[in-house]
Amino acid sequence: MSAGDARAIAAAVRSGARSARDVVEEHLARIAARDGELHAFTTVTGDRALAAADAVDRKVAEGIDPGPLAGVPVALKDNLCTRGVPTTCSSRILEGWVPPYDATVVTRLAAAGAIAVGKTNLDEFAMGSSTENSAFGPTRNPHDPSRVPGGSSGGSAAAVAAGFAPLALGSDTGGSIRQPAALCGVVGLKPTYGRVSRYGLVAFASSLDQVGPFGATVADTALAYDVIAGVDPLDATSIPDPVSATSAVLGEGVAGLRVGVIAELVGDRMGIAPDVLRATRRAADVLATAGATVEEVSVPSCVYGLSAYYVIAPAEASSNLARFDGVRFGMRVDAPTTLEMQRATRTAGFGPEVKRRIMLGTYALSAGYYDAYYGKALRVRTLLLREFAEAYERFDVLLSPTSPTTAFPFGAKTADPLTMYLNDVCTIPSNLTGHPALSVPFGVGDDGLPVGVQLLGPALAETTLFRAAAVLEAGR
Repeated sequence: MSAGDARAIAAAVRSGARSARDVVEEHLARIAARDGELHAFTTVTGDRALAAADAVDRKVAEGIDPGPLAGVPVALKDNLCTRGVPTTCSSRILEGWVPPYDATVVTRLAAAGAIAVGKTNLDEFAMGSSTENSAFGPTRNPHDPSRVPGGSSGGSAAAVAAGFAPLALGSDTGGSIRQPAALCGVVGLKPTYGRVSRYGLVAFASSLDQVGPFGATVADTALAYDVIAGVDPLDATSIPDPVSATSAVLGEGVAGLRVGVIAELVGDRMGIAPDVLRATRRAADVLATAGATVEEVSVPSCVYGLSAYYVIAPAEASSNLARFDGVRFGMRVDAPTTLEMQRATRTAGFGPEVKRRIMLGTYALSAGYYDAYYGKALRVRTLLLREFAEAYERFDVLLSPTSPTTAFPFGAKTADPLTMYLNDVCTIPSNLTGHPALSVPFGVGDDGLPVGVQLLGPALAETTLFRAAAVLEAGR
């Protein structure tokens, strides 16, 4: 049984062949040995994890099934509210803040027998593509600590890649699960918008944010998705339709499946590295060999997705982050008047990238500029939805690179925000449309670092994506 095999761990714990405490102790020891170097975690909850493990073991001893993730350690991105545990969003403005409630996904994992071992580092308020924007220092890529792990969910991706936990949760607003999954060589899913509850996720851009799982394998990631997906009355955007179990379809293959390779994301215009393009082409060949019909398809508005996103997301952030005012919760810098206190608190509490996006969003929403920027970005979003709908009339699944390059060195892209933003060029379209997308590891680049390829599908097509991902995993 591999340390990263969530299904094998759960089976061993449920059968009594292994204790949950033993599993958790093993993973806590791994964290203690290497997280000083990698900094995947902002908080390690060792005592709580051991207490939860003992509770799982008592259930097993009493003949009670603890659930499909019994004894499986899981890492939680530090923008998911966790009762009694600091939830900081890797920002000084929330340093030390302890929520009084759990996010729905946290509750569901616990109910399935999973054991949270800690909160993971991220780009502050999930704004970034490298986890270099954390107020508490960067996370390093386990495959090469001189390289970034991607972002914003870099801590969660690194935790799985390093074997600190077989599973992790992240959030994906413009690629923040899939891009670090690709750079760290793990599987990452952005579900259909509304399929997984956002209740308890600290909002960045509410129409784009989505919670999703990381796993070392396709099967583990599918199992985690099956646990966290489903309707939630606490989330007004939750989809009421029943969830199909993705784990049950992983062996069905792709015979007869229609796969479209997105032409705009494998062409010269988007800056995709040659080794990443080769991996994507090879992934298309693997799917074709397995019985799928593979052709190129054009989605022209993909080239405008990045521009539209960096208007819409900052605009929503400028509204969502207004709640951090020094009055209701979080840090406060005292000053003679309320206005001065708010200014001083936000100046001290927010980092440079968060301030940049708040200002961009406020500008885009301001009088005289709303129609020119925000309104136009919304029209691009509608155009993308139409073009993807047309593509899905011809194809069941679309294929593209996940990230334009493999993991890059620290500091390589921090001087130019636009260069950093281009890391999301392949992932952003699925956030704008609300459709599901999944990154699966597929070989290595010229530098020996992981390459991820991305599978995209129409709304509620997670089962199809996992079927295709299982074929790619077997053929990589």
